[in-house]
Amino acid sequence: MSEHFIREIEIKNFKCFNDFKADGFGRVNLIGGKNNVGKTAFMEAIFLASDIKSIDSIDFINSFFVIETLREVLKSYSGEMLVLEIIKVFEKYQNIEIKTKDFYIHLEIQKDMLQDKFLINGKDSRVSRKLSNDFFINSYELWNFIPSYIIGNKLIFSIFNQIKKQRKKTQLNNILKQFDNNILEFEIIDNQPQVFLDSSQKFQNILELGHGLKRYIVIIASILINRDGFLFLDEIENGIHHSQLDKLWNIILTISKEQNVQVFATTHSEECIKALVTANKEDVKTYQPKEPILENNEIKFIELGIVDGKVDSIIFDFKELENEVEQNMEIRGW
Repeated sequence: MSEHFIREIEIKNFKCFNDFKADGFGRVNLIGGKNNVGKTAFMEAIFLASDIKSIDSIDFINSFFVIETLREVLKSYSGEMLVLEIIKVFEKYQNIEIKTKDFYIHLEIQKDMLQDKFLINGKDSRVSRKLSNDFFINSYELWNFIPSYIIGNKLIFSIFNQIKKQRKKTQLNNILKQFDNNILEFEIIDNQPQVFLDSSQKFQNILELGHGLKRYIVIIASILINRDGFLFLDEIENGIHHSQLDKLWNIILTISKEQNVQVFATTHSEECIKALVTANKEDVKTYQPKEPILENNEIKFIELGIVDGKVDSIIFDFKELENEVEQNMEIRGW
């Protein structure tokens, strides 16, 4: 069942979103638009709404700070300096409001000489400048927000550790073989991510095979470990050759349904959008028509654009997206 899925959102005073509403999200949601229109910020707002299990100031501050550090790494700061950086981040976004059917949060900051008051839904929540950076950095492992930049070993090790804990190694390896039948197994050996290749009958460091393979493994593993949850993929096509995008989408559509995961992904690639359409309606090996993997309303394309200086959206269901692609319409924003 998909009762936990986010179907709509309202965003105010969050980055480029002054007063924004969108509704009609599906199981798999691809977000498009021109550069700097706010695709990642839109996805971050949905992530915040999905990630907070209880409206607690430290919980929200932690989640917010983590997504900010995905863009601007602040791990070199410690103690009081780190908290000051956190305050700077929040000062940019006064009176944030994010609302879904099951979630509402309003953030306001009031400063004084000794402490900085974070008002969460009107509740006074003081955050000491003596907080340890260990709380904000080391205690938070992010397994469901995959950034656009090159994925480091720390993230892949953390995600693979969850794969082993949930006993899904065999499932992961079977899916990898669907992507490339030369790959028989993924493992961490000598503190390096490696794959066992059928052609050579030995393990090889995946960096020698390109960063795209590491990203592919992380995407698939993240869906597997986030059963009944959410996955957020920033610039999903980064590092993936365009000829492999339909295979990637085929597997994302299939296992998101099996694992009951709601997926949000951003793209600026026309090939990526077309690959999503192909993967749902054609066999990606023979390119012959087949029964769709997901139903019409389970796949949504969210096109962001600017209207009268404000971010707005158009949401296409699968049939509407398929029609736009077949007519070679421009659907990457306006």
